[in-house]
Amino acid sequence: MTVASGADRGSASQPLLDLAASQVRRAADGWHAVLRIGAVDHRVWSKEPPVLGASYAAELPFDGNFDARAYAARRLWRAMDGRAPGPAFHKLSQQRRERLSAAIRALDARSAGGSYRTVAEALFGKKRIPERAWKTHDLRTRTVRLVKGGLALARVGYRKLLRPGRRDE
Repeated sequence: MTVASGADRGSASQPLLDLAASQVRRAADGWHAVLRIGAVDHRVWSKEPPVLGASYAAELPFDGNFDARAYAARRLWRAMDGRAPGPAFHKLSQQRRERLSAAIRALDARSAGGSYRTVAEALFGKKRIPERAWKTHDLRTRTVRLVKGGLALARVGYRKLLRPGRRDE
């Protein structure tokens, strides 16, 4: 999330909470800070170094990540207001975590030289893999899909794990 000084943005701003020196770092693109409010870490970015006691406002560009940034800004605002921030944007369901884990494991096994049959045995157990009719078996099709899914994750970077449901990346 980008923050801008309250002096630049008018009255709709919040004071930045106290930051320890270890929570702020300078990078080539600006300043990065971690605000710990309660048990939740909120990451913010600023073009200028943060000033304690100054007021700040969120600046959210209308780009492909707007929905995630707006959600993060709302969570930060709620936490600063003393309210529960709510669930994380990237909270994955148990089913989704299991599928992504299986896709990465399948890609790992396939990349190590394993056949689809070997990958399926590792994922689903040897007892479930038929001796005959392997080429047309449902688990073979599922294994191939998992490997392809793992390849897609590797191609776009694993950041896709943090953006569930988005197909445009």
